[in-house]
Amino acid sequence: MTMFNTMTNWNPDIKTTVVVLTMLLTMLLSVVASGQQKPTTGYAPVGDLKIYYEVHGSGEPVVLLHGAFMAISTDWNGWIRELSKTRKVIAIEMQGHGRTDDIKRDLTYENLADDVVGVLDYLKIPSADIIGYSMGGGVAIECAIRHPEKVRKVVSISAVIRRDGWVREAHDIWPTFKWEMFKGTPIEAEYKRLSPTPDNFPDFVNHIKAMAMRPYDFGADKLKATRAPMFFIHGDADGVRLDHIAEMYQLKGGEIHGDMRPRSPSRLAILPNTTHVTLMERMPVIVPMVNDFLDAKPQ
Repeated sequence: MTMFNTMTNWNPDIKTTVVVLTMLLTMLLSVVASGQQKPTTGYAPVGDLKIYYEVHGSGEPVVLLHGAFMAISTDWNGWIRELSKTRKVIAIEMQGHGRTDDIKRDLTYENLADDVVGVLDYLKIPSADIIGYSMGGGVAIECAIRHPEKVRKVVSISAVIRRDGWVREAHDIWPTFKWEMFKGTPIEAEYKRLSPTPDNFPDFVNHIKAMAMRPYDFGADKLKATRAPMFFIHGDADGVRLDHIAEMYQLKGGEIHGDMRPRSPSRLAILPNTTHVTLMERMPVIVPMVNDFLDAKPQ
């Protein structure tokens, strides 16, 4: 009731978003990673940051990049258990998130992509596949644009290459967005539990808000020029414009008649009855498709 009382003057669509997000995160945080071996953990010194990472399993390396406001525990619990059965999973908590401190530097996709590559260099990993959700999906794409030698394949879950790739409602939420929306939710609780600066939650939310409201464009020509095959995964109601999803896939060689000529190594999946938040609930459906994509050999 506390959350509803603090939101009485806010847009009902914002209330619904926060309630759904809270319910989902409550379920995710209740998952026990049974049978999962204890990971190797540490902090990679990258510029002025000490970036927290975990390494699970063994095999070909795959990097996991969480969404905005999230951490490893709030995005990747079940995913790590499944993916680490056959791969070395490197889960990273980006600037200001989880156990990684914030610094006086703009949160941009370019900066975060450079940080991810800095972690790979620190771990002496020449190249890796990268899976990112939401903000993390954008960072994964930027990694492939800015550091092509470090990225083998990209799985982008509900991300865009331009700010206008989101539907109007996704833009309308930000001007009235307040940190109090998360008061009493698992997002605030996890921040306070993990962060080296647990009292800075309002500053953390405002830092992400500034990132979300800043115009950005990765460049269609730059996406088209990337070497790494990409798997774009979306929900049919995830807040990304359908024409933008099609544009990204077209730039990576989609929209062909696959029975008449070789298919693009990139892929597209749109899950029915699925929102931006509930996409991460669809892990049992998505992980087998991701494994198939990552295992696929060049035709």
